[in-house]
Amino acid sequence: MAIYDSKALQQILPHRYPFLLVDTIIEIEPQKRIVGLKQVSIGEPFFQGHFPGMPVMPGVLQIEALAQVGAVLALREFDDRGAKIPLFSGIDGARFRRPVVPGDTLRLEVTAIRTGKRIQKMRGVATVDGAITTETEILCIIADRSELNS
Repeated sequence: MAIYDSKALQQILPHRYPFLLVDTIIEIEPQKRIVGLKQVSIGEPFFQGHFPGMPVMPGVLQIEALAQVGAVLALREFDDRGAKIPLFSGIDGARFRRPVVPGDTLRLEVTAIRTGKRIQKMRGVATVDGAITTETEILCIIADRSELNS
């Protein structure tokens, strides 16, 4: 059962198609842990070039999907989340263990390591059928949108 469906996610995240890379949130422990799902379809625009005849979801997009799930965990704590935007500030220890292909359901689990009003550090693990596909630590800054427009 979804805690947040795609419509609710768009109320929290600034991302939109084709860059919204999470479909649902299925588990959440506020300020601690969150789990999202991404249904990987052959219709994904990145499969046109990665790779023709052998479609594989780019690892960097798996990290982005983990970051988006982590951003839901972080942003839901802000009353003024519409005025905030999560920005990558670092990726540590990224490892890609197995390809993600069309038809896979990517399970995206993110655990908070450090939470704060400005800086967040999280550990993300993506799996398909219990097998790790990607793991990394993500550092992000929660910026005010007004800072970017000045």
